[in-house]
Amino acid sequence: MDINIAEVLDEVRAAFDRYERALVANDVAALDDLFWDDPTTIRYGGGENLYGIGEIRAFRAARSPAGLERMLDRTQITTYGRDFAVASTLFRRGSTPGKVGRQMQTWMRTPAGWKVVAAHVSLIDDK
Repeated sequence: MDINIAEVLDEVRAAFDRYERALVANDVAALDDLFWDDPTTIRYGGGENLYGIGEIRAFRAARSPAGLERMLDRTQITTYGRDFAVASTLFRRGSTPGKVGRQMQTWMRTPAGWKVVAAHVSLIDDK
């Protein structure tokens, strides 16, 4: 299997960057578009376990748009072949001093483009 094919890595990086812009702008439509529209899509969050795109959409629609700005650190994207990737990053927010967030996303190429099929977000003490 080819790891980090340059053009595939560029494609996933562009999708990841689009996700980040949509997240901090609370662009719910763009966020929904970046997640695979399927009942098997999962998102584990800081205080919620969301199974299926319906639960993920409901969470996003109800979430406050305040305090979403963040600074990323140690972002790493790894592609496996041409259709699968994992994006991992740390993040910090002014609203949570002394904490570091961790985000991992599993991306899959679909006929509609790159989509998140699984995501995990958590917050721990920043050491």
